[in-house]
Amino acid sequence: MNVPTLVTAVALALIPCLTWAEAVDLTLKQAVKLGVEQNLALKADLYNAAIAQAEVRKNRGIYNTDLTLGASWQDLDTFPISTGGPSRQKTLKLLTGVNRLVSTGGTLGFQFNNYYNETNYTASTYPRYWQSEVTFALNQPLLRNLGPQVTNLNIVVAEQAREGAVKRVAGRIQNLVAQIRIEYFKLHSLHEDLRSREVSLGLARRVLGEIEERVKAGVLPPMEILNAKYGVAAREKEVIDADKALRDQVDLLRQILQLPPGEINAVDTPDLTRVTANEAEAIRRALDLRPELDEAKLQIASAETQRRGARNKTLPGLNLYGTWTYGGMGEQFNQDMNRVVRADTPVWTAGLQFEYPLGNDAAEAEYVKSKLRLDQSKTQLDNLNSLVVTDVRSALRAMDASFKQLDVTAREREFAEERLSAYISKSEVGLATARDVLDVENDLARARSNQIKAQVNYVIAVTQYLQATGELLEREGITVNGRTVDQLLKQ
Repeated sequence: MNVPTLVTAVALALIPCLTWAEAVDLTLKQAVKLGVEQNLALKADLYNAAIAQAEVRKNRGIYNTDLTLGASWQDLDTFPISTGGPSRQKTLKLLTGVNRLVSTGGTLGFQFNNYYNETNYTASTYPRYWQSEVTFALNQPLLRNLGPQVTNLNIVVAEQAREGAVKRVAGRIQNLVAQIRIEYFKLHSLHEDLRSREVSLGLARRVLGEIEERVKAGVLPPMEILNAKYGVAAREKEVIDADKALRDQVDLLRQILQLPPGEINAVDTPDLTRVTANEAEAIRRALDLRPELDEAKLQIASAETQRRGARNKTLPGLNLYGTWTYGGMGEQFNQDMNRVVRADTPVWTAGLQFEYPLGNDAAEAEYVKSKLRLDQSKTQLDNLNSLVVTDVRSALRAMDASFKQLDVTAREREFAEERLSAYISKSEVGLATARDVLDVENDLARARSNQIKAQVNYVIAVTQYLQATGELLEREGITVNGRTVDQLLKQ
């Protein structure tokens, strides 16, 4: 699998021809899609899934067949002590062998050795001859290292680690989607807040103009102009602060989505529909759907696999081995091969080998460690279950409280608008000063801001509830499994 460069044609189609300072109208669905495809932190997490997949392939390599090829040439001059004069011997050796592990833990081997000898030694019966040897070998553990469970241990652990990596990616995507939803609607709220501040500034400037006219007419004292100018300056500062907050939020969302520089308009408004939930049912769904719980369960399965393997390592080593060898020899190569094919001179070997370290402390200690790791993993899962239950309950309370705030802040804004209208009417007949009007208008601005915050807080609370129950990806139509990760990696 290749590590991704996830800038896809879909992303380009969603936001065509982005250039510096170009405004982009972005829906929430588009933002989520772009984030999943282009977020750099998610790309970095995909490396872990690719590494885990490579680790599986590496461990499956234990079943690869080992091929051995060898060739050597020897030219030897000797001077026999007993009889004759100096002699010369030439030897060519050709070696071929294959070995393979089988699932029972044993190994099967085949070896074919071929020799050519030539000598001028006078006492030699065959001055030139070929000699070949074929050997079949078996080595099978009977206690320690016996069986597929032990042989495939590292493969199973690697596969569980790969599944855990997929679950981590699912959790990362869920967290990313939650972050995108939250930051998207924060951006929407900051747009609304800036508009509200600009409305307040416009009203303050209008009040200043009216007061200046009335001071010129001698209806109001000049002091009222200072009060009105102070109100305008204060609101200008609020507009500047709101504009900065908006630009900072645009940059934050651009970084998450990896968009080029430019303005972003969050065109979707917060969905303020009440979400009702039963606590017991929400907890049940969370315990079924949360990816970190699935990952913790895989860690328990891996720890159990390793515990069984460590238990096997405490057994004595008892191996059955056997070989069957036959060969041939002839002055010509074809004579040698004919005798090999006939297998006239087989040699059988069979035996048992026993070994056991006295005390066996290393294996016993490793077995104890594996049991402790298993107990640790189970305790961590219990702790995660407890945290998930707490998360769901907290999210339910936050969602309920934030929904109630919608009504409270709506009424607060309504009352503030009525008060401002009344004070403007009073100021027109001299019963309220400019400062009174601006103070009441400031209350209205605060009420508008509270309502905007309440709306985005409710959306955030709903998002965090869906995140707590593990339903967020399903709500967004996203499915994460090994195939999903592979597709992201191949893009």
